[in-house]
Amino acid sequence: MKLNQIADNPGARKNRMRIGRGIGSGMGKTGGRGGKGQTARSGVRIKGFEGGQMPLHRRLPKRGFRNTPFAVKLNEVSLTKLQAAVDAGKLDIKATIDAEAMVKAGLMRRAKGGVKILGGGEFKAKANFSVFGASKSAVEAIEKAGGSVKIVKPVVEEDAEPRGKNKRMALEAAKPAKGKKAE
Repeated sequence: MKLNQIADNPGARKNRMRIGRGIGSGMGKTGGRGGKGQTARSGVRIKGFEGGQMPLHRRLPKRGFRNTPFAVKLNEVSLTKLQAAVDAGKLDIKATIDAEAMVKAGLMRRAKGGVKILGGGEFKAKANFSVFGASKSAVEAIEKAGGSVKIVKPVVEEDAEPRGKNKRMALEAAKPAKGKKAE
């Protein structure tokens, strides 16, 4: 037997139906697309359209909340990377290691919302960290090496005046009530 003699089971492979090639093919004229209109054209976008009836995705209520715009974006740094930076002399273990020190060491491009230290790997240097967060295993490994981890949450600035819906409500509350005469 040779490679050119290997064949699939008879009937396993069917030729593609060539549509729109005349009445003799059985798939001529409209080519299986029905009559005229939107669906007969290319570039049709009516998924979910129910012929004018309110579609299902609009009949059902909205549920839930996504915190995407307000989520805190963190850099994650593993103990392995921190140990490699200490070994290379990029991190000064005598000073407190924070996000700025890690950026200077090249562990991340920018500080974003803060840094979270993740476990995984060994950490042997005695160093003090000041970061947004750290996993339990990372804290244990750093404290075992004789260092410490200080969790620092960034300061959230409160707006001086309300915004959005709260601003409208505050403005309406400040207006004098209609219909009452000022005495």
